[in-house]
Amino acid sequence: MSTCADCSNSADFSDTANNSADFSDTANNSAITKMICVFRLRLVRKPLCRYYRMTDRMATIQQLFLPVQPKSEDNSNKVTVVGAGQVGMAAVFAMLTQGVTNNIALIDVNEDKLRGELMDLQHGSAFLKSAKIQASADPVITAGSKICVVTAGVRQREGETRLNLVQRNTDVLKMIIPTLVQYSPDVIFIIASNPVDILTYVTWKLSGLPKHRVIGSGTNLDSARFRYLLSEKLSVAATSCHGYIIGEHGDSSVPVWSGVNVAGVRLRDLNRKMGTDTDPEHWQELHSMVVRSAYEVIKLKGYTSWAIGLSLSQLAHAILTNANSVHAVSTYVKGEHGVEDEVFLSLPCVLGFNGVSDVIRQPLTEKEIYQLRASARIMGVPEDSCLRRERVPPPSISLSTCDVIR
Repeated sequence: MSTCADCSNSADFSDTANNSADFSDTANNSAITKMICVFRLRLVRKPLCRYYRMTDRMATIQQLFLPVQPKSEDNSNKVTVVGAGQVGMAAVFAMLTQGVTNNIALIDVNEDKLRGELMDLQHGSAFLKSAKIQASADPVITAGSKICVVTAGVRQREGETRLNLVQRNTDVLKMIIPTLVQYSPDVIFIIASNPVDILTYVTWKLSGLPKHRVIGSGTNLDSARFRYLLSEKLSVAATSCHGYIIGEHGDSSVPVWSGVNVAGVRLRDLNRKMGTDTDPEHWQELHSMVVRSAYEVIKLKGYTSWAIGLSLSQLAHAILTNANSVHAVSTYVKGEHGVEDEVFLSLPCVLGFNGVSDVIRQPLTEKEIYQLRASARIMGVPEDSCLRRERVPPPSISLSTCDVIR
């Protein structure tokens, strides 16, 4: 038995004893020792040292590939997700499995959580389409993103006012939004953190981006819930039911009963009282169920994730593919339907490669317009006061602990 000078493990040279010269006089000569390792490559049964293993690996790669040109990277569909919590990971999973993008950067301050989520996704790479997934607490990995989905936020404390919750989440956005814009100046933001309409406004102010490139997830999910409930009542597919929830993503949201239809047939033409308190068929209960649904899901499982994740994936797909499809998202609405406040609320919008290209001008009833304006007044209270206050965010804040109503 003899010992390789570059390794603490013993190597068995018995098979080559008669074919080898005695190099004992040069045992301290590392160059010769490395040569011994290389020239005995075909005769030994296992790697002899670190040098052998490196040489072996490089030789395999060189024999396998014939370089033609340097590899290039395409970031045209790169999506950054801020926050590795339940919502953020549901969005990542939906985008990867639905083929929306194969290039995702995931950032959070909880590095152990990031490493775990990254490993879990990487282990499924064989089931995905050439996915490139990065995860880090360093925002440098977000550089060149086309879309940034923000799911980060803080939990609402017991007895905490809505204004104070908004302020604390504004402090989180102050930490991350300017940096994200610095690394991706052409980015389009999709905000999912709650209260989503106010924080979309805050993101617009902090980012300095044009209004059409700052979008809130808004009532896209509310509208999907609405269509699901319509489909259950009508016994047809949800994709065949057409109707929108507009306004605030919350209790003051507005169901547009005047536009609900199946195959172009307006249900209001069949039931003039649909959606009113005097409706004998009680269709208005569907909107109440939409408002309550998130609370019920949270009560049962502790959080919402899958539906909002699918909603965010749909919005990202519309932008990346320049789909020009219509979605109820939070956008700048001052001047629309008589809204006088500088607020973000949900209206049906056309989404494409540059974000919001058009806002659909729905022919709302007087009642629906009144409800929309009331929703705008609710949203128009706290934003500027939050941005004026200067507060230092706590350094230990976790971006993945947002436990809110969606």
